[in-house]
Amino acid sequence: MNDKAYAGDILPADAYAALQKETDAMLIDVRTEPEWQFVGVPDLSAIGKQAQMVQWQTYPGGVPNPDFAKGCEAASLLPGQPVYFLCRSGVRSMHAAAAMTALGYGPCYNIAEGFEGDRDTEAHRGKVGGWKVAGLPWRQG
Repeated sequence: MNDKAYAGDILPADAYAALQKETDAMLIDVRTEPEWQFVGVPDLSAIGKQAQMVQWQTYPGGVPNPDFAKGCEAASLLPGQPVYFLCRSGVRSMHAAAAMTALGYGPCYNIAEGFEGDRDTEAHRGKVGGWKVAGLPWRQG
């Protein structure tokens, strides 16, 4: 039994496979606009989808986005629709999955490891885990 306040954590490759299989499933990238622009974004075009971009925290400032749920709704998220949340490392997306579950959406999943994964021994991201390291499609924002 899942003791999380959302449907659960899923690895990037498994999330991509689910997005491919579940026709109504959606990916929402909750990072900030500079992250999308300078680090890159998931590219779902090969499976006929597009990642939706809704900031969990505002930039600049890093405070919670008071319009996050409205942003998800504006991206066409509907109650009962599977949704996979992605951030840099899996922390913001976990909070987003829990928040949207509490509002009656989902099943909501957190993409563990995020887009860039954990820091390596030199404190750099993008080499240990994550969407990019898994070899999943992405493009520069």
